[in-house]
Amino acid sequence: MTTPAAALSARLAQEAEAVCRFYLSNGRRHGRYWLVGDARNTPGRSLYVGLTGESAGQWTDAATSEHGDLLDLIRIARGCTTLRETLDEARTFLRLPAHQAPSQPPAPAGSPEAAARLWASAQPIAGTLAEAYLRARGIAATGALPALRYHPACWYRPEPSATRQNWPALIGAVTDEAGTVTGVQRTWLARDGSSKAPLPTPRRAMGHLLGHGVRFGLAREVLAAGEGIETMLALQQALPTLPVIAALSSNHLGALSFPASLRRLYIARDNDAAGRAAVQRLTERAIAAGVQPHVLVPATNDFNADLCRLGVAALRARLAGQLVPEDAAAFIPSVAAGSG
Repeated sequence: MTTPAAALSARLAQEAEAVCRFYLSNGRRHGRYWLVGDARNTPGRSLYVGLTGESAGQWTDAATSEHGDLLDLIRIARGCTTLRETLDEARTFLRLPAHQAPSQPPAPAGSPEAAARLWASAQPIAGTLAEAYLRARGIAATGALPALRYHPACWYRPEPSATRQNWPALIGAVTDEAGTVTGVQRTWLARDGSSKAPLPTPRRAMGHLLGHGVRFGLAREVLAAGEGIETMLALQQALPTLPVIAALSSNHLGALSFPASLRRLYIARDNDAAGRAAVQRLTERAIAAGVQPHVLVPATNDFNADLCRLGVAALRARLAGQLVPEDAAAFIPSVAAGSG
């Protein structure tokens, strides 16, 4: 009879390279093996993991003679102290429910449950390609962004009948007003983190998105809303304490839900036809809800392009004239400092 551990080990072996990219991200593929310093993800070449054939999922550390399967590797890499912890970690990686055998059906593709499992399997962005990508987009203050995580081997399928690939990805958590993860956006990245991956659709969202978004800061009376994660993070580079939300598309921006306490909404417009239409829809809905709308207009296509082209100081100066005076005093650092 196959034990849960053996079944999980077999499942992990089927995705050996993805396991290595996630837990041994300091290594690299060399032919049929993944090479790294040791099972604790130290850079080097002493430990090798089989990726294909009969050796898939089996590893040996030539320096210490340690060896095992991918469950052993996960136990060491994550510092798990019990078999239960190790199995739970493996199930999280495989997007399987905790304490449930891997023979159970996976979450429906694109569902909120699948989105929540992907979010749970990702890691903080500090020191990862996701952080490098954001810095390449001019977003330097990445230290406290709990709505973003990194996955070093996120599956991508160009079309339903195509073979799936794995790429590093920036994962954004789509949440409701209570903070529950209802979906995610995946932004697949180039292998060096310098840009988005060279894929036909390097961004895709899944889960329950309508009315929700990726949130940065807790909104009470004032909130800024826009389409893209990078756009709203660029805005927050200039106005660090302003709560913002990325709705992820023009259609979803027009349908965004408002917190009950909200009294003023800044709408960060993208300068294209879809962006202008979304602003119009959201403005009408805000007025009907008793919320005061104000449109923020970029100098270029969007505020991330403004940030990259103009810099933080010039972007901040441009925004200063578009905020109501009390918000300028509250959210623009130089004004707030001078008012004290």
